[in-house]
Amino acid sequence: MSNVAARLERLPFCGFHRKLLFMGGLGYTFDAMDSSSMAFVLPAISKAWSLSSFQTGLIASSTYTGFFFGALLAGLCGDLLGRRFVMMTALVIFCVASLISSQVDHWQAFYAIRIFAGFGAGAESAIVAPFLSEFVARKYRGAFTGALAGFFAIGYVISAILGNLIIPHMENGWRVVVVITSLPIFILLWWRRALPESPRWLESRGRLQEANATLDRIEAQVLKEGRSFEPVPESILKPAAPTVQASFFGNLAAIWSRKLRRTTAMSWTMWFAIAFSYYAFFTWIPSLLVQHGMTITRSFGFSLLMYIAQIPGYLSAAYLNERFGRQATIAGYMVLGGVSAVGMAFANAPWQIACAGICLSFFMNGTFGGIYAYTPEIFPTYLRATGVGTSSSFGRIGAIISPIMVGMMYPVLGFAGVFGVTTCVLLVGALTVLVFGVPTRGLALEEISHGDGTPAPGGSLADVRRGDA
Repeated sequence: MSNVAARLERLPFCGFHRKLLFMGGLGYTFDAMDSSSMAFVLPAISKAWSLSSFQTGLIASSTYTGFFFGALLAGLCGDLLGRRFVMMTALVIFCVASLISSQVDHWQAFYAIRIFAGFGAGAESAIVAPFLSEFVARKYRGAFTGALAGFFAIGYVISAILGNLIIPHMENGWRVVVVITSLPIFILLWWRRALPESPRWLESRGRLQEANATLDRIEAQVLKEGRSFEPVPESILKPAAPTVQASFFGNLAAIWSRKLRRTTAMSWTMWFAIAFSYYAFFTWIPSLLVQHGMTITRSFGFSLLMYIAQIPGYLSAAYLNERFGRQATIAGYMVLGGVSAVGMAFANAPWQIACAGICLSFFMNGTFGGIYAYTPEIFPTYLRATGVGTSSSFGRIGAIISPIMVGMMYPVLGFAGVFGVTTCVLLVGALTVLVFGVPTRGLALEEISHGDGTPAPGGSLADVRRGDA
């Protein structure tokens, strides 16, 4: 382990980390508010602009389209230009696009601008976890990142409240909601002053003086709080390997090198399975309720319960990440989410469907709590953002195609068959994580093996590329 990593590993969880958690959490909260608020905005603009079902569906896909490209580019830029720069730039793009979209009067303009808003949101979502996890010692990292992802749930709850209290009761209420989602532009003023660049990334780029200066400030804060540093075993202390210059295409090639291809394939499969299943389930739940003739279909109370269930789902995953490990948490929640979905498909009474829906929301979002903690850990520092960004981006393909595929399967298989097939996708994802994943619990980021069971490379992209030789 390098001196920089060793200094980070000996830090106790302190006020600095709590501030980081709140900073990143606010970003995730507004990301979730923006994407989930579209469920309430779409009916309003569809009626106001007399949109066809095709036009409405196209607008609904705009955010996910932007997410795909935003996550991909954020990962590549995060490793080349720095995590902090990408996080702040993504916030600006997201907020400005959201604000502009609230003022347009034509669906074509709204669609185009929402792609840019999704681009910013996707870029921010992809960079926050790998960025902030690099500041946290192995003892706290899984719980920290799982709790960080839990802020998504808060955004969903707020969007449900805003969507039901503002849009139906105000003229052009949808514009007000979209403006509210653009407010985090003011967070930028705080981030510029208080958010440091990752010392691990700085070290990987040969900027040791800046990395050590950042650590000096963090350690001074720890001492000011009256805290003591935790011991770091000498067995894991070793110099970092020399750094080399990287490139966009070089980083993409590196995550598919012989040393990392197993890890990358596992990560992409994991993200695809959860995104495909999540959006398949939650896109078709309203139709399931309609089929049962339930007045709860569009009930604010039912939606709110589903969203609130996300919060303990994320928090429980954050706890279990450290208790049983990321792989077990992800696989277990995937399986239990599938069981909940099958139970919902076969439920008849309203209370049965409500209970199954709450369980489904709990476990599916808990899975994300594990995935957001796990993915940044399984890629080395100089490829971490690329690995997370491309994995998240590939997962968005599942989010885009799953509603379409489910729509094709439903006339033939019915809800039970559709939910059964989607559950099988979850099971494949769970099995992939268990079989091809690498253990990370209790290990420093520099100690984690990457892909082939060998120890992590010391810190150079050249080490990974030599794996192809």
